[in-house]
Amino acid sequence: MTDKFVWNPPEDVVKKSNIYKMMQQVGLNNYLDFWKWSVNNKEDFWEQTVQNLGIKQHKKHTSIVDVSKGVENAQWLFNSKLNIVDSCFQNNQNATAVIYQEEGKSIQKVTQEELLLLVNKIANGLVKIGLKEGDRIAIDLPMTLEAVAIYLAAIKAGMPVVTIADSFTSNEIAVRLKITKPKLIITQDFLLRGGKELPLFSKVAEANAPKAIVIKVSNNNISLRENDLYWEQFLSSKTTFSSVIQNPDEVITVLFSSGTTGEPKAIPWTHTTPIKGASDGYYHQDIHKNDVVCWPTNLGWMMGPWLVFAALINKASIALYYGTPVDENFGAFVQNTEVTMLGVIPSFVKYWKNTACMERFNWDKIKCYSSTGEVSNPSEMEYLMKLANNKPVIEYCGGTEIGGGYVASTVVQPNIPSTFSTQALGGKFVLLNEEHKVSNKGELFLLPPIMGLSNTLLNRDHFEVYYKGTPSLDGRLLRRHGDQLAQLKNGYYIAQGRVDDAMNLGGIKVSSVQIEAVLNKLNFIKESAAIAVSPKGGGPSKLVVYYVENSSELTDDERFKKVKNSVSKQLNPLFKVSDLVKIKTLPRTASNKVMRRKLRDDYEARS
Repeated sequence: MTDKFVWNPPEDVVKKSNIYKMMQQVGLNNYLDFWKWSVNNKEDFWEQTVQNLGIKQHKKHTSIVDVSKGVENAQWLFNSKLNIVDSCFQNNQNATAVIYQEEGKSIQKVTQEELLLLVNKIANGLVKIGLKEGDRIAIDLPMTLEAVAIYLAAIKAGMPVVTIADSFTSNEIAVRLKITKPKLIITQDFLLRGGKELPLFSKVAEANAPKAIVIKVSNNNISLRENDLYWEQFLSSKTTFSSVIQNPDEVITVLFSSGTTGEPKAIPWTHTTPIKGASDGYYHQDIHKNDVVCWPTNLGWMMGPWLVFAALINKASIALYYGTPVDENFGAFVQNTEVTMLGVIPSFVKYWKNTACMERFNWDKIKCYSSTGEVSNPSEMEYLMKLANNKPVIEYCGGTEIGGGYVASTVVQPNIPSTFSTQALGGKFVLLNEEHKVSNKGELFLLPPIMGLSNTLLNRDHFEVYYKGTPSLDGRLLRRHGDQLAQLKNGYYIAQGRVDDAMNLGGIKVSSVQIEAVLNKLNFIKESAAIAVSPKGGGPSKLVVYYVENSSELTDDERFKKVKNSVSKQLNPLFKVSDLVKIKTLPRTASNKVMRRKLRDDYEARS
């Protein structure tokens, strides 16, 4: 590791950090001792963390966690009553809660008081049209001020939110609506991107969505369906609303994550899940009061809800840029809003480096970056660090069903590009090899209970997905996650992708089966296998498709074009096919399962 660029934390950064403050509270001076304490004294750690975050409870918990139903069914904030949205409005009334900029327009600031008034008007609007506590609503919007306010308003009103990424096709929208059956969906007429207007409401309508509330952002007309309403018709003028107080394990959000079957897993978040994300933000991303947190994302990906809670619970501002994060206007936005924590996916950084488009901006206000969603490239992360005059990158890896990360970095340890310096505070995992022995390289298994871990799935047997058949460690139940890591000699970790048939593409997790189901409909494909291949120099995975041919007169270029178009139009335009490989037969196990790992190994070996 000595050949890599290393950021060493200055003493003043360490002493100002939230980790250092917490270490002082518990009488520890060494970070690794502190992490061990957070795991060995889990109840004390989470009790103190709930206090540090100022989590508001209508009725205080009798114990921080109850495991009487087993660690796999841990109940956090046991016997408490709360609404997590109340913990998002504890800064000064005139403090900036959201900073946003529409393409081609000036920067706007929204105070905490103004955001709360908008949230209350939306919550009253939901009740006015007949919705009640427990009714689900869907959100299919870009990450805007309205999206943030709608998300908070629904949870405040006791209505679970189904989050759908604005990049999804009508087919993918329909799948998610069928699983969750929301009573209402809130969307926009169009997406505005780089001067173009991309249809959004029409995709929602094509997905046979329920009653829609449509925010109009274009001058072009659309035809609403019989029961649909425009935003102005829906929004209430009433600016007070009392939070619906619930049990901690009531569902507040349903997000989706792909496993190894065709249908995405529907993962419920409860009122305690955001505490995990806010905790990570507090300790690992070191978010402070009145910081400015920017992470280009969407509510349909877990980092959208994470951003809302990690920023607001920590009394920081959310910075939202409505355009694409790969042009110079985004760089100016980061500079002019004085962003202090900038979240990225590695694909952004690769583009910034290749085009040098961000080099003319002053990003010195950034205290740290954070990177997630894909495996990063060391040289690109080093470049990113230097863009802000030598600032660390908090590598961050977790999952929707975790509510945050299981492995991360900190601002109190040396920072090495593309490596994780620590297991996340308050949680522990082990790496097991194929013989299920503890190893420095292998599949990752979590040791529950950990705040944020899901207990249920809407459309799967939760125990079967995460616990059935897992090995035990010294008699302790382990939880499956599906990632593979390696621990380096210096104790740090590097990501090595998935051990199952899921992959991260453009920061979104998708299963091989989902991609193959689309491709197998093409006339020239008899059967296919989709794999994610890691570039030799590191960086985001590339999507490679192997296929067995049906007779066809199409040229190779025509086949490649059809494959790319099918994936883009039927799944997501962010999923880019990088190679199409013809093969006589797909390798299979004795039980007839496709050996995608063998294809991946063979492809990487010859690349």
